[in-house]
Amino acid sequence: MTLRPDVTKALAEWIVSCDLEAIPAEVQKEGVRTFVNWLGCAVGGARHETADLALAAVAPFSGSATSTVLGRGERLDALHAALLNGITSHVLDYDDTHLKTIIHPAGPVASALLAVAETRSVSGRDFLNALIVGVEVECRIGNSVYPDHYDRGWHITGTAGVFGAAAAVGRLLGLNVQQMTWALGIAATQSSGFREMFGTMCKSFHPGRAAQNGALAAFLAEANFDSSEQAIEAPRGFASVMSDKQDYNEILGGLGETWEAGLNSYKPFACGIVIHPTIDGCIQLREELGDGVEKIARVDLVAHPLVLELTGKPEPKTGLEGKFSVFHSVAVALLRGDGSPTAFTDEAVNAPELIAMRRKVEVVTDKACHEAAVTITVTLDDGRVIEKHVERAIGSRERPLSDEQLNAKFCGQAALVIGEAASDELLEQAWRLPEMTSVGDLAAASLPR
Repeated sequence: MTLRPDVTKALAEWIVSCDLEAIPAEVQKEGVRTFVNWLGCAVGGARHETADLALAAVAPFSGSATSTVLGRGERLDALHAALLNGITSHVLDYDDTHLKTIIHPAGPVASALLAVAETRSVSGRDFLNALIVGVEVECRIGNSVYPDHYDRGWHITGTAGVFGAAAAVGRLLGLNVQQMTWALGIAATQSSGFREMFGTMCKSFHPGRAAQNGALAAFLAEANFDSSEQAIEAPRGFASVMSDKQDYNEILGGLGETWEAGLNSYKPFACGIVIHPTIDGCIQLREELGDGVEKIARVDLVAHPLVLELTGKPEPKTGLEGKFSVFHSVAVALLRGDGSPTAFTDEAVNAPELIAMRRKVEVVTDKACHEAAVTITVTLDDGRVIEKHVERAIGSRERPLSDEQLNAKFCGQAALVIGEAASDELLEQAWRLPEMTSVGDLAAASLPR
């Protein structure tokens, strides 16, 4: 196709015109799976210390209490609820991943949408339409600047996510093309988030802030608050300022014909996605070795350089840091067979037996190794050597989680926060998203019983 020079406006035109009927059935199904996964993660992270601190900080400044902090019951204004739910949905690092860009799409988009949906009547079909459109927008914008943008140190979930939230909420509000163009511009000028924050509470702040800022962008645009109309493509706009790569065909090429929103994946392990092949392989080795895991002398990994770049913390001190330690992940997978949220607590990273095991781990990087692959070599005390190669981990597009596995993941975390009965009921309602007359009712169902 011939690329239009007005990328931002062309994208706004598509956002405004894309109806659910134009979205393929398989992409709609993935949209529901995206929502189910996000809701379980938002409830599952609701009682994390990060959420406690954030809520205590912002609650005194909230406006009218219209929207729910999922899994807790406190109510805030829609913008602050979007912030909190974005934080809780990402704090366990258990959420969805667009593997082409490592964007976690649902956090910014769904958190903004549900908070706004509690302020008005929004049908499940309209909500699903807005969710898919928002995910599509953020992933396509991410594609246009990845990997250079990410390599510079930007946390792409925050920087691209704000566009998705603005597009999704703008779609709910019924913005016209001019207003949607402004909304994208207002989102662009709020785009932020640094990878330096990985392993701290600020990492989950990024999707929360993207949700809040994206919703604000849509509300400002609804009031005819203007912005540049070339905020994405202008020489001093988003793409040129924040990346050396600007491939606008990734945004407009095949728009409405091919779907990034249909490529979403869901984490089976609650940590940085690049560690997943290692955890998968170590759990398999544990099953093969049995009691032999206690006789491991050393563990050698061959992995892509990105693994150490993102998760090279050798001595994590907190659970959040542990999510970015391939060394801790090897230890907890081998000794406990665990990659769930319980593997990444303060207790786990400071357990003496896990510290001892992670100090036996050596990582060699090889650019020829795919980012999603790993080779693990275990040497036992008696000199025996066992090797395990993982080409793609469980949860990847090649080995996706089934609906049943998503259900188990949902209940495994949500039930700990709101109870088993409430978790089961909430899960059932979430799968019926397209049939709902008022999506805001889901928030009330997320409360502890």
